[in-house]
Amino acid sequence: MIDRLKHILSLLEQENVPKEKVIVILGPTASGKTKLAVQLAQQIDAEIISADSRQIYRRMDIGTGKDLSEYQHIPYHLIDIHEPGTKYNLGNFIMDFNQAYQSILKKDKHTILCGGTGLYLQSVIQQKPYALIPSITGFKEALVGQTRSALIDRLKAYTCPLDFQIDHSTDKRIIRAIEILEFLQQNPDFKPGQQAPEVFVIGLNPPLEKRRTGISKRLKERIENGFLQEVEQLLAEGLTHEQLQYYGLEYKYASLYLLGEMDYSTFFTKLETEIHRYAKRQMTYFRKMEKDGIAIHWI
Repeated sequence: MIDRLKHILSLLEQENVPKEKVIVILGPTASGKTKLAVQLAQQIDAEIISADSRQIYRRMDIGTGKDLSEYQHIPYHLIDIHEPGTKYNLGNFIMDFNQAYQSILKKDKHTILCGGTGLYLQSVIQQKPYALIPSITGFKEALVGQTRSALIDRLKAYTCPLDFQIDHSTDKRIIRAIEILEFLQQNPDFKPGQQAPEVFVIGLNPPLEKRRTGISKRLKERIENGFLQEVEQLLAEGLTHEQLQYYGLEYKYASLYLLGEMDYSTFFTKLETEIHRYAKRQMTYFRKMEKDGIAIHWI
């Protein structure tokens, strides 16, 4: 870890990174992003903005890997800002990031954006103003269940702005694109006006075996530290199993285990396997970011 820190400090010195430039630390789950971000923040007088789609929720601590004790005295942002059950989307994140970023600049400090949610990271690095377009009440729900070909046909019926890139990877993202185009059709005077901050992107890429060992070790530690009890408490507070399963792998499999749909051994093995697969998908997304023109300094 110390070697990584020295390497990053050397890179920042070579680049002469000003406070206006956001330092991004990304990497797969269990790669040590938070610890490294805190060490760097201590060296360069920075505050940390989390780019994690689930750490925004209060009392969802162990399952989301907040590791708040690691931050020590370093101020952090976009953690514990909403109650569980609240819907939070990319547009919310972009607005919240910009607000946090401006507040850090006013303190004359560096900004470190740290996380593993690729879509959130890319939205800052290559800010997509169309992501800020609000949802249309009931619109997406009416499209759920339609075939892929029907959705594509619906998409083709709209006039698409040249700077709006449509993600065809899932039905959910196609439906969101249709919703955005419907909004633009209803609001022809809408003018996107966002400008992405300059960034310096650092990517953590531990060897595969080290990554796999780290994931398995951390999962065991989280369960030993009370993860299942955390989930039971969320249920006791009124969160439903359906809502829990919306919040990703850990909460999905914990819910299925507590419902009695699998025994403990199956719960642990399936969850461990799925987290390994998720880490692989994260790395695939980061490589896609490079193909999209984002320079990542891998260490």
